[in-house]
Amino acid sequence: MHIPPNWGTFFTLIVSFLVFWFIFSRLFFKPYLNLLAAREHRFKDLNDRTEQLLRDARGAEQEREERLAALRRDEIARRETERRAAEAKAAEIMEAAKAAARESLEQVRAKIEQELKAAERELQQMGDNLAAQLAERVLGRPLNGNAAADNSSD
Repeated sequence: MHIPPNWGTFFTLIVSFLVFWFIFSRLFFKPYLNLLAAREHRFKDLNDRTEQLLRDARGAEQEREERLAALRRDEIARRETERRAAEAKAAEIMEAAKAAARESLEQVRAKIEQELKAAERELQQMGDNLAAQLAERVLGRPLNGNAAADNSSD
């Protein structure tokens, strides 16, 4: 038994399918596909923006590191300069102190030498006087040259 196709029903089904397809595509499929496309576009934009921000962050980090390294170099150079200046000033102060000590030492030496010479002269005079007194006692008479010297010093 063979059932012939009903062409009227077939065309009605085709037309109703196309009408429903058109309505559903307008109401459901296109908005949904547009929503998916917009979401994908947003995700792509966010991804691009994230990558750009990461590149900017890496660049900023690198710039910060470079500036920090430059600041460190400058600070080390400044500290080294200040250290050298302090060492030079300390050396200058030490030299001034050494010079003052040498000068003071020379003054003390000169004073000691003067006192020593004065003591030697005094001892020499005392020795001469004692020798003359001893000679007078031994001889039992005054010495001629000493009597005139004693008279002039008294």
